[in-house]
Amino acid sequence: MSRKIIVIGSGFSSLSAASYLAKEGFEVEVYEKNEALGGRARIKTIAGFSFDMGPSWYWMPDVFERFFADFGKKVSDYYDLVRLNPSYRVFWEDSQDDIPANMEELESYFEKYEPGSGIKLREFLAEAKQKYDIGMREFVTKPSLSFTEFLSLDIAKKGLSLDLFKPISKHVRQFFTHPKLIELLEFPVLFLGAKPEKTPALYSLMNYADMALGTWYPMGGMNKIVEGMVSVAKEMGVKFHTNSNVEEIVVEKNITRGIKVNGKLKKADFIISGADYHHTEKLLLPEFRNYKEQYWDKRVMAPSSLLYYVGLNKKVKGIKHHNLFFDESFADHAIEIYDTHKWPEKPLFYICNPSKTDNSVAPKGKENLFFLIPVSTELKEDTEEVRKKYFDLICERLKKHTGEDIREHIEVYESFAHSDFVNEYNSFKGNAYGLANTLKQTAFLKPKCKNTKVSNLYYTGQLTVPGPGVPPSIVSGKIVSELIKKIK
Repeated sequence: MSRKIIVIGSGFSSLSAASYLAKEGFEVEVYEKNEALGGRARIKTIAGFSFDMGPSWYWMPDVFERFFADFGKKVSDYYDLVRLNPSYRVFWEDSQDDIPANMEELESYFEKYEPGSGIKLREFLAEAKQKYDIGMREFVTKPSLSFTEFLSLDIAKKGLSLDLFKPISKHVRQFFTHPKLIELLEFPVLFLGAKPEKTPALYSLMNYADMALGTWYPMGGMNKIVEGMVSVAKEMGVKFHTNSNVEEIVVEKNITRGIKVNGKLKKADFIISGADYHHTEKLLLPEFRNYKEQYWDKRVMAPSSLLYYVGLNKKVKGIKHHNLFFDESFADHAIEIYDTHKWPEKPLFYICNPSKTDNSVAPKGKENLFFLIPVSTELKEDTEEVRKKYFDLICERLKKHTGEDIREHIEVYESFAHSDFVNEYNSFKGNAYGLANTLKQTAFLKPKCKNTKVSNLYYTGQLTVPGPGVPPSIVSGKIVSELIKKIK
């Protein structure tokens, strides 16, 4: 008789764990509080526009390929993947640049700003590739339940090459001096949750993912990944329950017997929570927490986000699929996110315009836009007035750089911010990107993926190992599945 596993939540990590364990012969059921599967990667459809609600960048394609290959499938069995060229457009205060996908063109772009930097970029990315290869092969896949997992001489030697104790700000400046090139290489860490001077140089591996592995797009939108993973899970025998809010993890004598959904007990031999870690501990099993509230209060969080989903009745000129507005001070915005915790005065922001690549996400002749402003998780005031103020601000900046005032062409407008992250995803402090990837919150210093008091309870997702982002979440699900497989 197969043993039963219940997975709470249906984000990428939950879908990953459920699929791997069902493949091993476990009976697996997934309970999702919302109507749609996919967690933060749900899709919002309004008046013919299809908006990805969460992730919009497709990096590290090798992780997706490995997941589907583990089930005898290919990415192309579920969605068509195209590489974007340019990878994205950057708007500076005095100009704009398209960042080419081709490496020779990218080196030439660097040379334009700093003679000799093309060769330096090659050296920088070669080192970043080493970090990527070692990190993804030796470190990211570890459950990190104990520091002893990292004590072998071989791992120690490899660990030294990862620059864990050098900040990425210093590392980048050892290669480049031009402020635009530095800002371009530091931008991924804005979403990793700490200022560049507090983020380990290990994360230059993100530059390798960006510039060497490329920026891709699954036709139909990021939710196509969810659809593919759900198809795999169902083929493996996983059962899904939507509109099923888990109210309690039932524990007797330090063993979980199941969960309560709508007042009814659903029994299981193992529970995996892919829901928000803090929410799981505080509200679903408060007597058996791994971490007290004081622990969580001391965590350094990655940003929350102020998001807008906008449909236009016309095509818009001057922007690409991905657009980064670096026309104001990177340093000032980072201070407002991580130090002073204020609403930003002159924020950097991002626009995704997927209908530039994909006609299916907007009605003919119309445009699909997704706006994102990174903000602190400590902001208390989240009102419609504040949201409108910032939308006007970024529309003015878009108009300044492109000549396009989109406000008179809006057919669909919805915002999503701090309170929505809390209500929709039970997100701790309304975070959008989990824990900051600081040295003190890396590997075995992250919240553990196994409950230390309840023998058959596990955690997966962006608040545990290996960390935030879609590819790490897929890996997180596999890590937990491997731990449970060993018990079987």
